[in-house]
Parts: sequence; structure tokens; C-alpha cells
Amino acid sequence: MKITVHKDGPIVDLLAEAFGSASKTHIRKMLKYRMVQVRGQPVTRADYAVNAGDVIEYVKKTGRKNEIAPPVPIIFEDDDLLIADKPAGLLTFGERGTGGTSLYRVLKDFVNQRSGGRQRLHVVHRLDREVSGFVLFAKNGKVQQQIKKNWKGTKKRYYALVEGRPEKDHGTIQSWLREGVDRKMASSDKPAGAKLAVTHYRVVKRLNGHTLLEIETETGRKNQVRVHLAEMGCPLVGDRRYGSDAKVIRRIRLHAFYLGFTHPVAGRFVEFESPMPQGFMVLGNKNEKYK
Repeated sequence: MKITVHKDGPIVDLLAEAFGSASKTHIRKMLKYRMVQVRGQPVTRADYAVNAGDVIEYVKKTGRKNEIAPPVPIIFEDDDLLIADKPAGLLTFGERGTGGTSLYRVLKDFVNQRSGGRQRLHVVHRLDREVSGFVLFAKNGKVQQQIKKNWKGTKKRYYALVEGRPEKDHGTIQSWLREGVDRKMASSDKPAGAKLAVTHYRVVKRLNGHTLLEIETETGRKNQVRVHLAEMGCPLVGDRRYGSDAKVIRRIRLHAFYLGFTHPVAGRFVEFESPMPQGFMVLGNKNEKYK
């Protein structure tokens, strides 16, 4: 994560201002363990002078003595929030009583073990099992409710590799989504019992038989992106449930790479971005499995 500084000052004060929920004690620990860099060099002193225009980079490190390594990459964490990079094939939150593995379960166990049972996690939103990318958690119920209250202002963007070629370079898909008896989502002409879903898309790159899209959603309906792309005639690569070519079994190519929202405590708009997963654009002739 990177922050561009807009004024001069000690690094501890500027970081505390940028992340109002993080105590200066927590920031000093980040500095102590060389988790903060300026101009590519680690900074350890709290009084280090930062100039306007400098870029402060937060680097999550592991391997310190007695440190418990997280089970999945943690992109950002402060006193109130935790953002994880979920791998494809892992549920965000398992159904009660199933006992299966989920992102929430492994992170909850990690946080409990690390804190000696003093911390908890609360799910803010979900990604489909087949989708990779950012998932946001709150560390207490009050913060969770505050984020959900302002969720309409949250910006979510995805990389989507689809079959076919959209006619337009950009556009908006809007429909009423309803779940069928087979638990598949589909657009409906009648709004009664359905929920409005709005998806924006932009062509990033046109390939031979496939297209890389950048997707931004205004709403967060179940399977929304998958349904809208399929109904546009460009199903996601690997999404056999919604019309993808079933000759070769592939992982679904949908990655939540961007998350922007107003921090519920600091009151600032914060943004996070991750690179495309390795192998995302590679389409071989052999069946694939989720790792």
C-alpha cells in the first residue's frame, strides 16, 4: 500500500493522520520492524522528516521471531480493519454447521491465536468462492455496521477475462436479478421479488477470442458480474455455470483488484490495489484446479 504525502512533517504524525484509527504506538511498531519505506528505503525513526510529494509505502513483513505467519496475504491492517487477498477456490464465509474451510475461519483462528483471544473479526462483504481478490473485515461490530451503512460509497473494481468480444469498448449493464429454483441468478423483466444490479465495464485488451475487461459494480448482488457478462454474450472464462465453454475445465477469471472506501474511524477515503494473479491470462489446453 502506498500513500503520497501532501505536506512536510514527521513520518509518525503523517501516518497517524492518514490512518486515524491507528495509534502512534502501533505505527512505531511498524517502523521498528521495518514495515515502512520512503523512496524505497526502510524508515525506523518516528521523527523521520517526510517532504510533500514523498511516497510512503507500507510493507507487510513476516518471519520475525515468534511471529505467526498469516494463512493468506494481509494487504492492510490497523486497529479497526483488516483487508485480505482471498485466493480463488476458498469460501469467504462458510455456512453455519458445515465445518468447512473458509477465509473467515482461517483468519479468525489466526487473529485469535496472535492476540491470545482478545481480537475478533466481522465479515463486511463477500466474494464468490471462485473469485479472487480483496475482502474487507472489521475488528468490532460497531465498525462493521458503520462500513455497511456507507457501503454504497464503496468503489469495487475487478479484472475479468471473458470469452468473445464485446461490441462496445465500454458500457453499463443494468437489470433486476432474481434467484431461481436451481439457485442460479438471472435477470428478470419484473422487479417484484428481484434486486436491481448495475455493472460498468471497460475493454482493457482485445485478444484472439477473448477480452480483458475492467469491471466496476454499483451494487453487490449475488453472482452479479457473472450473470451480466454471460447475458451480454461474453461469459467469464471458466464459468461453466453461466455459459462458459465446457471443453476445458478452467478456473474462473475474475479478480477483485481494487477497493476504495471511507475509513469508518479516520473519515478519509482510502484505496487499495493489487496486481493481477499469476497465470490469470494464461489459457492452456489442460484442465485446471484451484490451488
